[in-house]
Amino acid sequence: QVQLVESGGGLVQAGASLRLSCAASGRTFSSYRMDWFRQAPGKEREFVAAISWNGGSRVHADSEMGRFTISRENAKNTVYLQLNSLKPEDTAVYYCAAGLGRIGVDPSQMKYDYWGQGTQVTVSS
Repeated sequence: QVQLVESGGGLVQAGASLRLSCAASGRTFSSYRMDWFRQAPGKEREFVAAISWNGGSRVHADSEMGRFTISRENAKNTVYLQLNSLKPEDTAVYYCAAGLGRIGVDPSQMKYDYWGQGTQVTVSS
């Protein structure tokens, strides 16, 4: 069993940075691929980034234009999402998810075993 708890969200101005964290309980965290998603009001959930179990491979959504970076520290059972040059359209609830699929599997085809409760990011103009 793995429990995921996100933190680090908040209200910031456009251009600012935030680092989101997703802390996992359980001894099997390092076995999982970890993904970040976001969902804005009235919109569908959107894939943001993914990282392989050992951090050796990463995938970021093209729409981020290099502004976001995913990373992980298995010794701390934590995955991070660095958000830079934030824009008002980045406003959303950000979720982390854990799955046992390979990094090459498209998120739409992934089966995620665990989800966090989300952390709100609000970017003002």
